[in-house]
Amino acid sequence: MERKVFQLGDIVQMKKPHPCGSNEMEIIRMGMDIRIKCVGCKHSVLIPRAKFEKNMKKVLCSATKETDPTESM
Repeated sequence: MERKVFQLGDIVQMKKPHPCGSNEMEIIRMGMDIRIKCVGCKHSVLIPRAKFEKNMKKVLCSATKETDPTESM
């Protein structure tokens, strides 16, 4: 099975919705545990990485913006 790719600042869709009704979460801390913040009510939750990877459906919005490095000159 292919490993899911995600990074700090991404907005991800979870399999189960948060009690507020939103199933969109923002990744705000990464390590052995991952802290995610609900986009709807701003409540944050710390969960183990294995559980997060199991319950994440897909990345909705990536934090990195592909920019041309020559534009910043």
